[in-house]
Amino acid sequence: MAKEIPDLVAEARTGTGKGAARQARREGKVPGIVYGDHKDPVAIQFDFNKLLTTLRAGRFMSTLWNLKVDGQEDVRVICRAVQKDVVKDLPVHIDFMRLRRTSKVNLFIPVEFINEDKCPGLKKGGTLVTVRNEVELIVTAGDIPSQITVDLEGLEVGDSIHIQDVKLPAGAKPTIDRNFVIANLAAPSALRSSDDDAGEAEAEAGDAEEAAAEE
Repeated sequence: MAKEIPDLVAEARTGTGKGAARQARREGKVPGIVYGDHKDPVAIQFDFNKLLTTLRAGRFMSTLWNLKVDGQEDVRVICRAVQKDVVKDLPVHIDFMRLRRTSKVNLFIPVEFINEDKCPGLKKGGTLVTVRNEVELIVTAGDIPSQITVDLEGLEVGDSIHIQDVKLPAGAKPTIDRNFVIANLAAPSALRSSDDDAGEAEAEAGDAEEAAAEE
């Protein structure tokens, strides 16, 4: 299922250049520009407080947005730069690039785990340790998956789930070439403790044997 593309509301901005940008900031706005897709750049601006809240929510620059500007057609964009005040660390200008449905883009896609009830390792008291709750994938702008699914059926304590173990959505591939780990099935804490104790006992027995041999 395709991932729902969130809306990002902006206003058309009159004029370009430093003077127009300064005027926008005096009015409590953050100026911006939309470019790309062989079309003329469009000057826009955002309400400062609303934009700051969205920025602080995270993943702003890796999210595909449905940009809505009153009087214009909606357009899919991705943020390419957020310029900030060097002292206050607050946004003063923002750049977006238009994307076609066939454009490739890097996005973080959440991981969903299924079939916990069919996982022997969990039934034995094991713990699912999530290494990555989202994975950065190269996806098509017109077909962004809502999640990648990890099937836990049949997995035992000690098993690891790598990216190559997961069936990715059609047309998607990881941005990282290596076969990285997504999650592990760890042993129950009691079992880990007993294993550690057994290991210590074996080590102590070995030390005792070595000491006896030296005597």
